[in-house]
Amino acid sequence: MLAKVLSFGLQGIEAYPVEIEVDVCRGLPAVNVVGLPDSAVKESKERVKSAIKNSGFNWPSERVTISLAPSGIKKEGACFDLGIALGILAATEQINSCGLSGYFVLGELSLDGTLRPVRGMLPIAMATLKSGFGSLITPEQNAKEAAIVPGVSVFALKTLRATVEFLNNPAGFKPSKPDLFSLYQSKDCYGLDFSEVKGQFLAKRALEIAVAGGHNILMIGPPGSGKTMLAKRIPTIMPDLTLQETLEVSKIHSVAGTLLNKDGIMITRPFRSLHHTISTIAMVGGGSIPVPGEISLAHQGVLFLDELPEFRRDCLEALRQPLEDGCIRVSRIFKSLIFPASFVLVAAMNPCPCGYYTDPYRACRCNPHKIAGYMGKISGPLLDRIDIHIELPSIKYQELVDTKDAESSTVIKTRVEKARAIQNRRFANDGIFYNARMNIKLIKKYCGLEDEAKELLKIAMTELGFSGRAFDKILKISRTIADLAGSEVILAEHISEAVQYRSLDRRL
Repeated sequence: MLAKVLSFGLQGIEAYPVEIEVDVCRGLPAVNVVGLPDSAVKESKERVKSAIKNSGFNWPSERVTISLAPSGIKKEGACFDLGIALGILAATEQINSCGLSGYFVLGELSLDGTLRPVRGMLPIAMATLKSGFGSLITPEQNAKEAAIVPGVSVFALKTLRATVEFLNNPAGFKPSKPDLFSLYQSKDCYGLDFSEVKGQFLAKRALEIAVAGGHNILMIGPPGSGKTMLAKRIPTIMPDLTLQETLEVSKIHSVAGTLLNKDGIMITRPFRSLHHTISTIAMVGGGSIPVPGEISLAHQGVLFLDELPEFRRDCLEALRQPLEDGCIRVSRIFKSLIFPASFVLVAAMNPCPCGYYTDPYRACRCNPHKIAGYMGKISGPLLDRIDIHIELPSIKYQELVDTKDAESSTVIKTRVEKARAIQNRRFANDGIFYNARMNIKLIKKYCGLEDEAKELLKIAMTELGFSGRAFDKILKISRTIADLAGSEVILAEHISEAVQYRSLDRRL
């Protein structure tokens, strides 16, 4: 007898429908899985066989053929286990096959019949809604994640036997409903705050500007100057995620499997801190079946690269296109996928190999050749995509023992949100959201200077030897500073402050 079960597979961060066809016919006992299955799918027959037996059902002593359509797309993962098991039970008439119609089924099976969670449930729930009928059978651990999508009826079950009972009597079960209010009540619980950072007022101001305008930033300072401490607190001053951003970010993390056993949704800005030994594929994504990399997991958040010159050259160069386009295209032989990757790059480095080139209290042991080689590990094209360069001094004793509370993240965040609101109105018809994304045309349109500011910028370009690329960066940063001040026109004081944030241009 033939039975059909509907399910979903994943391609990148998008889901596509899969029809599981199970045919049980006379012949020597065997199980064949067709439809380009990977190793995990091929092994499902062993898990399904044990789960069916241990759940009190009969395993057929006949020939079983399982087809996963469309057969031209490679299937991966253990998410088809539950669908295959239900298809076998329906094909052997142990359950009514009519009860399977109208449901999409996903879940991994343990040997005792317990359902285990699967990756990518959020994009699957979104695809369920687009399919025309929104009923989804999932493991209990995936319930919150799938139920976030409005209009989808999610039935969360614990075991294979419970799933059969549901199909026999669906009226006795209620769909899961998420408590969105409670989730958003906890969205400010970062556990960190800028008020905990002693001193470094110039660095805090630079980070505020970077977040307000979406500018990438490079912090240069000796060990112990607070670079990592500052970077970890950047998400606390970023605007709250909008509903659309929340779904975008959650979808990526759902596919990556980082939402399992959590609230089912990303309610805070991502912060991804990478070790310098990371590979290029882990950074940008890929693999034989492409999956999102760290730059996509940092989408709408912060990507932090500590000890920037220690990263592999190919990893750093791979960042150039995502920083420019806000996405990454991963191409393989059979497919080419686009992953979103719009993030604020925050990098930190020492001024020299020993770290004490700019420290007034400790002597540097590096010669000029070593320092030049250390700085030369970062290519010009990558530096060209980092708007703000800020040098951090060592923290003084008086600042460490100061008991006065520093400015909190909440206060800084309020100013950032006002500046972002100004930019949203300004770029409403331009297809961008913040100043860092302005092109030459938009810079000319929105970066009007008063006469005194023009003269000051001319002096800076002439006396400090800034390049043409630095000219555009200074204008973008000045526009953000003016937005924070609520000024329509860029003033001389805004230009003066922006020039301070191009320290590597002055050094080079």
